[in-house]
This record gives sequence, structure tokens and C-alpha cells, in this order.
Amino acid sequence: MGHWLQRNIIEPGKLPLLLALASFVLTFVITRVIVRLIRAGKGPFGNVKAGGLHIHHVVPGVVLTVIGGFGAVASYRHGFGAALFAVVFGMGAGLVLDEFALILHLDDVYWSEQGRKSVEVVLVTAALVGLVLGGFLPFGVNDMTQEELQDRGGVIVSVAVNFLFALLALSKGKARMAIFGVIVPFVALIGAVRLARPVSPWAKRFYQHRPRARARSMLRAYHHDRRWFGPRRKLQDWIGGKPDPVRPLPGRR
Repeated sequence: MGHWLQRNIIEPGKLPLLLALASFVLTFVITRVIVRLIRAGKGPFGNVKAGGLHIHHVVPGVVLTVIGGFGAVASYRHGFGAALFAVVFGMGAGLVLDEFALILHLDDVYWSEQGRKSVEVVLVTAALVGLVLGGFLPFGVNDMTQEELQDRGGVIVSVAVNFLFALLALSKGKARMAIFGVIVPFVALIGAVRLARPVSPWAKRFYQHRPRARARSMLRAYHHDRRWFGPRRKLQDWIGGKPDPVRPLPGRR
């Protein structure tokens, strides 16, 4: 284990990235545990308030992210300073992305259905950083040899083609495949060649006068969502907590 860590993490200078990822995940987990205890009225924890104003943990998260980011830029790639600021940055990013939905909606939607976006963004971020830590680089550059990397024209063409795959997958409504396809181009290629989702820009542009393709797209999206909707929600509830039930408006049943 020590040999693997030395060869694959320390020597390539990936220790700060590993520390940032570890602190990011750990901070998110600890934060979720605390807020769930506060929600349940257990333990010594409580909401932080100043003059009647509820201070969300995204605020110290932003501060830590700024300190860690600028500190990492100012420090050397190796050494105690880089490791320390990587940990600080990971902690800040964990606090910020835990309230990603709040930032997106500019509203306290932490325990609502919209709050699920925070858990999803954290999972996607951790997975992407894990892939980079494992040796994957954006747009398939890691698959190129040293001779190929010296050919700037070849590198540009490779990056452009892989970027096109990711863009096509995104236009077909496959956002997750497009995001992961930036790191693993084969994923974006699959998203680019498969049927578009019915509400995607691609479907609206190219399936408008193709009723069979539009019907196949709707049927496939229905079966996909039906198959994965439940398991995905259960995973999100297990990690982040179950959202509050939607209350009907006064006067409505």
C-alpha cells in the first residue's frame, strides 16, 4: 500500500488532490450528520444565528474555499503548505456544495425536493475528482503517448473531437454522461450516438418531423426514468436525508 501511494500519488504530485478529496467527502458527511441531528432535535448542535440572521454553512464554506484556493496557488506543488491549503479548500468546497441547491434557487430549499440537487452535485464532484486522481485527464489526453502529446495539432484534434462528443451528449439531454464524458470520452460517445431525451434541444430540433424517433425517445426515457427514479431517490435519501413532505396550500385538498 505504501509503495502504491508513493508511486501513484506522492511522486506525481497528487497528494494535495487526494487530501482535498478526502477532506471534501469527510466535511460533507460530517455536515450532513450534524444537520440531520439538528433537524431531529438531537445532540448539542443548533443553527448558527447572528442578530436573528440564520448563517448557512455555505458562508464559512466560501471563506474556506477562497483561503484554500489562493493559498494553493501561492504555495508550491509539494510541501506542507500545499497539503494544508488542499485540506482547507476541500473543507470549503464540501460546505459550499452541500448547499448548492440554496445557491441555485436563491432560497432555503435544503430539506425540499429541490435540495436533492446538492447531494447529486456532491456525488458527481467526488466521482470526477476520483477519476482525475486515478489518472484520467479531460478529453482523453491521458490515453495519448508522449510522441502524440508533442504533436500539438494531434492534441488539438483529439480534444476537439472528444469535446464534440460531450457537447452532443449534452444537447441530447444526457447531462451526466456529458460531464463524465469530459474525463472518459467513451462515456460521451455513448451519449452522443444514443437517442436523445424527448425534451432535449436535439429532440426539439431533429425529432419534430420524425414521429417514430420521437415516440421511441419518449418510450425509452419513460422506461429509464421508471427503472432508476426509485433507486436514485433512495440513495439520495440515505446519504442526505429525506426531504420534508410537500404541504398543500391553504384552501386546497
